[in-house]
Amino acid sequence: MNKKYIIALDGGTTSSRCIIFDRNGNIVSISQKEFTQYFPSPGHVEHDAVEIWSTQLTVLKEALEKSGINACEIDSIGITNQRETTILWDRNTGIPVYNAIVWQCRRTSQYCDRLKKRGYTDIIRDKTGLVIDAYFSATKIKWILDNIEGVRDKAQNGDILFGTVDTWLLWNLTGGKVHATDYSNAARTMLYNINELCWDKDLLKLFDIPESILPTVKPSSCHFGSTDLSLFGHEIAICGIAGDQQAALFGQTCFAKGEAKNTYGTGCFLLLNIGDKPHINKNGLISTIAWGINNKITYALEGSVFVGGAVIQWLRDQMQFITSAADSELVAAKLKNNEGVYFVPAFTGLGAPYWDQYAKGTIVGMTRGSNPSHIVRAALESIAYQSYDVIKAMESSCGIKLKELNVDGGACANDLLMQFQADILCSRITRPLCIESTALGAAYLSGLETGFFASMDEIKSRKSVSKQFIPNMSEIDIKNNLDGWHNAIQRTLTK
Repeated sequence: MNKKYIIALDGGTTSSRCIIFDRNGNIVSISQKEFTQYFPSPGHVEHDAVEIWSTQLTVLKEALEKSGINACEIDSIGITNQRETTILWDRNTGIPVYNAIVWQCRRTSQYCDRLKKRGYTDIIRDKTGLVIDAYFSATKIKWILDNIEGVRDKAQNGDILFGTVDTWLLWNLTGGKVHATDYSNAARTMLYNINELCWDKDLLKLFDIPESILPTVKPSSCHFGSTDLSLFGHEIAICGIAGDQQAALFGQTCFAKGEAKNTYGTGCFLLLNIGDKPHINKNGLISTIAWGINNKITYALEGSVFVGGAVIQWLRDQMQFITSAADSELVAAKLKNNEGVYFVPAFTGLGAPYWDQYAKGTIVGMTRGSNPSHIVRAALESIAYQSYDVIKAMESSCGIKLKELNVDGGACANDLLMQFQADILCSRITRPLCIESTALGAAYLSGLETGFFASMDEIKSRKSVSKQFIPNMSEIDIKNNLDGWHNAIQRTLTK
């Protein structure tokens, strides 16, 4: 039977998704299922790793069933995932030893502070491209080893495996046969040397983490393994893996140095392709590996906003100001502007370029006349403001002026937000026809390995634009908006 389709598994922060694409990159079938978010104490965020796997398998089978596609027609599977989220499990039973500690979790913030005071900032940045922060995997691994009874002893005996979500899914899909990850995910652990392309022994010693628990690191586009025969009655090759933001950069076809994208998902993540050499900097940005293909590494400069689309979920679920994410645009549009109300959604601290682990959410400028529309609009605008700050730090670091920003992620469907982003950036915003860039990138990486997609040039030629947003705000309005935002930021920062 001809191989007509390719599958992307998207293990996100709030849901598991499966998207089936055809050879033209069109969506044939999609299935999604949310999973439980656990908040055991303030600033702590966890997932049930077993639920992540079960929901991912469920949506994969649902997507096949809804489309009527036979597993024999699937060329291969690409995996993309929430990054940094940390899972440790028993090698022999496959049972996690603790809940997955999510990238948003701040439980190791004080330990990170101690590392900084001990002078490890430059060492870690130079080796990994990262800042010392609870965001990354290393301190989460250490926390589990130090706090869950018996786990460190088992790890020393070789009975514990670590993985980010991609590794966990790969291990389960292959029936426990493959324990691996790709360059892009390894680069997010704060244990991987992005210059020498290896697990760094000095950092493993610093964090007291046995190397035996770590997965094998492979190119983002390669044959990782095949699904266990028991899952679909047919083995399907797994040939692409990339962390969600790197996958989105690839899905947006930002293959050339200087091309950038911003994903408006749970958080906002702006990545700039910087070519074949890392750019270590000191202004709050991250140097990371974008992908590895054909023995060639592509690097990216990244700025991370912890709370992007998550603030819309907060408006819906906690505040009940809206009943659906789409309502945010309608409610915000009731106002011509924010009328001086600014919202800094520092629910889990602030990411780039501020990196304040202890900042808390702040709303400033409210008056007796303020109502839910003001807060909804301020929340939407906060997504654009945070992205603006990252982009300006990136421009300063690289000495460039971004003329165009490619966008994707659920919140980029909000026209009001995209126009406001274009206005304050004074840059063109380009939204692709398919905004599922993360899943598409995983599919492209997998299909390149198998020949389902002939080349990166062919992939680039397929990109279609849905809409462009051209800036049209006056200079004085831009200045007033940004002044108000930065005033709100200063009120929020703790350092």
